[in-house]
Amino acid sequence: MTYVVIEACIRCKYMDCVEVCPVDCFYEGENMLVINPDECIDCGVCEPECPEEAILPDTEPEAEKWLELNRKFSTGPWPNINRKGEPPADADDYKEVEGKFEKFFSEKPGSAA
Repeated sequence: MTYVVIEACIRCKYMDCVEVCPVDCFYEGENMLVINPDECIDCGVCEPECPEEAILPDTEPEAEKWLELNRKFSTGPWPNINRKGEPPADADDYKEVEGKFEKFFSEKPGSAA
């Protein structure tokens, strides 16, 4: 089992999860985070830290489609991060928005790049 970041993170990116990760397996995109599933040690400390409930174990049905996206961007263009950064100024405006992946997902690396 591993943990993955799902759609709820897009445009919110609060990053509370990053500082508690003991193995620094978070990677930052322009408007969301991902977890490298091969580096994650399945400890689960990140999951309760996420105010958007955007982190799920890969055993959850909803997580399945996000596993490959997490793997793709954590092993490619996005930089590894280990410190909490500033969430987007308008993060709260996107908490309840549906269909964020189709509307807002960006493949661009985050500010740590």
